[in-house]
Amino acid sequence: MKNFTFWTNWLVAVAALLIAFGMALAFFNQSKPFDALFNERIDPTFWGPAGPDPGAVRYQQWIYGVLGATVAGWGTAAALVAHYPFRRRERWARNAIALSMLVWYLADTSISLWYGVGVNVALNTAVLFLVSLPLILTWKEFAR
Repeated sequence: MKNFTFWTNWLVAVAALLIAFGMALAFFNQSKPFDALFNERIDPTFWGPAGPDPGAVRYQQWIYGVLGATVAGWGTAAALVAHYPFRRRERWARNAIALSMLVWYLADTSISLWYGVGVNVALNTAVLFLVSLPLILTWKEFAR
């Protein structure tokens, strides 16, 4: 399939975006861009209009830091799996990407829905779409 290379490169690019996002979240989670994208949307859910107190902001810096590091690590693993065994059409690689996305999406999105953090539900759904599209469109390539 001629498009297989395109979709493999797409997966690697999405994984690279996850790495970049994770590193930005880890180190710049209290910056103006993250305030506008996340903190201003998430903080009122947990702290009301007054926002978090300084201790909560410090905790937020830490928890977003470790979350960002986790996302960057996950993106690195996805990039390596997509670039090597997925490109070689190794079925386990396709299945690993698909299953890890499903487990992450169901758990993360359920928790976000429970707590009413719609911005995270939207972000999760976008990432799921970006990763699922190439998996769906190349699925038959792994039957050989």
